[in-house]
Amino acid sequence: MFEQLSDKLEGIFKKLRGQAQLTEENVAETLREIRVVLLAADVNFKTTKDFINAVKAKAIGAEVLTSLSPGQVMVKVIHDELVALLGGESEEPSFQGAPPVTVLMMGLQGSGKTTACGKLALHLRNNRKKKPLLVACDVYRPAAIDQLKTIGKSLGIPVYDEGLGDPLKIAENGRKHAKDNGYDLVIIDTAGRLQIDDELMRELELIQASVKPQEKFFVADAMTGQEAVNVAKAFHDRLDFTGVILTKMDGDARGGAALSIKSVTGKPIRYVGTGERPDAMEVFHPDRMASRILGMGDVLTLVEKAQAVFDEKQAKVLEKKFKQNKFDLDDFLNQLRQVKKMGSLTDLMGMIPGMSKMADAKIDDKQLVRVEAILSSMSVPERQSPKIIDGSRRKRISNGSGTSIQEVNQVLKQFEQMQKMMKQFSGMAGKMGGLRQMQKMMQKGRMPGT
Repeated sequence: MFEQLSDKLEGIFKKLRGQAQLTEENVAETLREIRVVLLAADVNFKTTKDFINAVKAKAIGAEVLTSLSPGQVMVKVIHDELVALLGGESEEPSFQGAPPVTVLMMGLQGSGKTTACGKLALHLRNNRKKKPLLVACDVYRPAAIDQLKTIGKSLGIPVYDEGLGDPLKIAENGRKHAKDNGYDLVIIDTAGRLQIDDELMRELELIQASVKPQEKFFVADAMTGQEAVNVAKAFHDRLDFTGVILTKMDGDARGGAALSIKSVTGKPIRYVGTGERPDAMEVFHPDRMASRILGMGDVLTLVEKAQAVFDEKQAKVLEKKFKQNKFDLDDFLNQLRQVKKMGSLTDLMGMIPGMSKMADAKIDDKQLVRVEAILSSMSVPERQSPKIIDGSRRKRISNGSGTSIQEVNQVLKQFEQMQKMMKQFSGMAGKMGGLRQMQKMMQKGRMPGT
């Protein structure tokens, strides 16, 4: 996510760090380079021009404190303007009102709209305690209804459908079904097209007028860049949606759509899809995203992810073990499985300040699978007392995990080193303890297979 943009901005700021002060000349040169970077990232031309002008006005007049370098001042100015560009203080919708609260999803075919319906329903059920109902109104795309029903079944979220009927009647009947059966949230999956056409817009206008949704989300594929912004504007001009959901953000290394869509449509990004997992949808926070773009990390999101998967009682037991230096491979296996629930390890490392710029911070998640296989192939006594693992046991573990004896030795050696470090960090535990210690173990790129 934003990888290319982040790397290029970092290179620009490095040049500026060697300057004694901010001047019109070095600010102008820096902004010229940033302009090229933004346009290369597929950011809208007018958006880029307005952004550069805003940064220039603030940077030239910025007071440089003796404790700050010109590079640091420029980073601060750009951070503030990035936050504004991404939407300022964007907040998650309240979804308040007489139940059932209705959400209308719209977008072109292939944007990930149907999958986004399921992810949004799961997010609101888990985080907002909503009781959602999905309504299948895409009667044109082959297998769209079956896809939504499959998603709903896998998530334990019911789907209302009437087969290949009238989308307007299905939407109305779905909302009535929700009201009659105690659902407080209705998410309507509508039809998309390969391109914008009048028939599609008229259908959406009729559904909108009938069910009167509290929220209307335009779903856009972030990987289509500037084209996603153009389509969003066309939809907004006709339907005046309330917010944007950007899908496939984990595959978008440029970020043009995210950086342009608010300034072009005037409507905020509400959620972003960050992976294929059902729970890979996050509330969009402009300030946190700006920090990640500039390599400052995103500790708040990291903590929120940890809080969502780590058990409080287990964390207290773990903290006690850390303090007593009794953390064993059994505990490490449990922590590894918890961390996997938080998502891609590379993404998690990107949320830790400074880690995203380290060349060896990009860890293949397959490495975690190999480590988990090695640990799972050990018996409970072996995980609790690694010292009993002799040569014959190592051979059995390597055979059972499909790895080499050398890889088993690496895991055991690294765990020994981690235990030594724990003596120095006896107070470092709680929800983030396992992750931080794992970071110490992995950040040098010494995982098996590397």
